[in-house]
Amino acid sequence: MKLSIIVPIYNEKNTIRELVRRVNGVDLGKIKKEIILVDDCSKDGSREILKKLKGSYKKIFHKKNSGKGAALKTGIKSATGDFTIFQDADLEYNPSDYKKMLNYLIGKNAEVVIGTRFEGQKFALFGKRKTIHSTHWVGNKILTFVFNILYNVSLTDIEPCYKLFKSDVLKGMDIKANGFEYDIELLCKLVKKGVKIRQIPISYNPRRFEEGKKINWKDGLIAFWVIVKHRFS
Repeated sequence: MKLSIIVPIYNEKNTIRELVRRVNGVDLGKIKKEIILVDDCSKDGSREILKKLKGSYKKIFHKKNSGKGAALKTGIKSATGDFTIFQDADLEYNPSDYKKMLNYLIGKNAEVVIGTRFEGQKFALFGKRKTIHSTHWVGNKILTFVFNILYNVSLTDIEPCYKLFKSDVLKGMDIKANGFEYDIELLCKLVKKGVKIRQIPISYNPRRFEEGKKINWKDGLIAFWVIVKHRFS
């Protein structure tokens, strides 16, 4: 068996080397890894770093910046694994979670397993445990609540990076979005298609905007519109 790991990259020169090192370091036992690095026309030197990386990677370079969703689509077309997972190029997520997600998917005979970042966490505006990106936390809760009501599911986080698929399920999806909203459209269509989505806790270490975080409140509004549009379209 083989796991295809798709890494969409845009201006991540400060983290890409370490991210690739961590992905390489994950031991999946008998499951092989196929690492697909898709650079979405970075301008900060990420492309040059990727070109110099030594190892058995699939490297794909977009000629123009087309969005995270477009990079994921490129990676999906190139993937040959039995399973596929999405991996951001920053260090917010821990590749060591691959193994437990794979074990859960295979053990439960599931088709899709996604992570949840906030189980057991409490919102705090002040103190040592202050919630980083409090507006993102609130926005995620609102979007998740709306999604659950409209699609009659009970998810706890609809926007995690980590989504693990049986590859034939993923390759059978027709997704139009090319930006950050790709993930939301994909989730909407999976649920409408009747695919059962399992969810398990994952590690999450959010970075700050000054460290390169890109998603913002405008992306939240777009996600809300995508949720509503695809429910009634």
